[in-house]
Amino acid sequence: MAETILRIEGVSKFYPGVTALNDVSLTLEKGEVRALVGENGAGKSTLIKCIMGVEKPDKGKILLNYDGKWVENTNALEAQQHGVFANYQSVTIAPELSIAENYFLGHQPRTKSGLVDWKKMSEESKKVIDKFKMNVDPSKKIKSLPVAMQEMVTISKISVNKDIRLVIFDEPTALLENEKVEILFNYIKELKSQDVSIIYISHRLEEIMDICDSVTILKDGTYVDTKPISGVTKDSLITMMVGRKMSDIYAIDHQKPGEELLRIENFSDSRHFKNVNISVHAGEIVGLAGLVGAGRSEIMMALYGVTGKLSGDVYVKGKKVVINNPADAMKHGIGFLTEDRRTDGLALQLPIKININMNSYKKISHGNIISLQKETERAEEYSKLVNVKTPSVMQKAANLSGGNQQKVVIGKLLCFEPDVLIFDEPTVGVDVGAKQEIYKIIEKLTAQGKGIILISSYLPEVMGLADRLIIMARGHITGSFNHEEIKSLTEEDVLRRESIEAEQEA
Repeated sequence: MAETILRIEGVSKFYPGVTALNDVSLTLEKGEVRALVGENGAGKSTLIKCIMGVEKPDKGKILLNYDGKWVENTNALEAQQHGVFANYQSVTIAPELSIAENYFLGHQPRTKSGLVDWKKMSEESKKVIDKFKMNVDPSKKIKSLPVAMQEMVTISKISVNKDIRLVIFDEPTALLENEKVEILFNYIKELKSQDVSIIYISHRLEEIMDICDSVTILKDGTYVDTKPISGVTKDSLITMMVGRKMSDIYAIDHQKPGEELLRIENFSDSRHFKNVNISVHAGEIVGLAGLVGAGRSEIMMALYGVTGKLSGDVYVKGKKVVINNPADAMKHGIGFLTEDRRTDGLALQLPIKININMNSYKKISHGNIISLQKETERAEEYSKLVNVKTPSVMQKAANLSGGNQQKVVIGKLLCFEPDVLIFDEPTVGVDVGAKQEIYKIIEKLTAQGKGIILISSYLPEVMGLADRLIIMARGHITGSFNHEEIKSLTEEDVLRRESIEAEQEA
């Protein structure tokens, strides 16, 4: 008989106006890889916070088998002392510290004289970095790394610990390219071989079918069922999660491209991209694919005026314009959905109402006086449009699930009413039902004559939606395909082009 490592008994958790968990009970065995699935707001993140001792259940108990004794984790430090670690959906590392300092935060190795042994810390960190094939200096500060690399640091940090009993992965692959996903899966298999138990949360159901032994489904904070992975299909899981069958989620109406809305010419900077030319037309979805470090996000941030460029021109509707900052970009009708919603997209401690209107107060102001009625009406309109699950637009953004936070950021972008919308990883941490809602929003926008630039690390998404697919590698465009050509492409074709080391231009 397998040994039970975790018992969750009748757990409930309540927030103002929201029942996050309602009488949830389940068990987990030693060495088992258990998927935890459900729509955004189903209670997954709340449950793992309770397991980690970050939140305390209002009812019920969470018990961990620690060397034959059943213990409760009253805080995150106690959970780690009991061998329980979590890789949260939002990157949770100290940005001002180096990789090595993050790895050994709170348990730095010491010399005989009691000082921090920086040499040993660097050497041990290098071993972890090499194991996870990150090719980065351990002295590098976290804030200087791309978000996807920060995610890999967060994942690999777990391996520094000696006593690991249970690891929780919350959307670990959301920003990772295929090579890094394979590294993560190999690590999970290594943990499983050591009898470490895994709770794996992902909206990518093909991953769950590939890596997990069993799956638990939550819906609206309640327990639905637990099944062996051999007893489910992706379609049956979706039905249990959302309560309905899903058609092809990428089946949107495509428009005939109209006038050119935006063009960038000969975009270059000192490190990330060189001589890049991209255009987008009315009603067109231009997809950007490429591995981490390909330069996709960096190009768009330079276009939006967030970062600088060495050279390059921007044309809006055929007219050359100068964009020095995001305010200039917005003035010219360009909107940008950032890939890091919590850091760049939201004011977490402010209500949904303010977040959605944040870029659009000029539209509801007269003589610098804001119409509070219009502020509320627009917030409610766009919250409803993107289907934010909340009791009120006065709810703080910090109190929403990750997927609903993403919807608020999208609502903020739509409320501004730009002509060209840059979506950088728009469905990160978003469940399959919400993904389809976002795709339908994109469909409506193109029908209105908007131009879309879609950056996605998830190949089925970018290939399934794009009218034109641009593939990048190491700051260069290595391929461009129209809608008909995309239909004949395979993911392997794209991956081959993503890995091309483009020749450096003179």
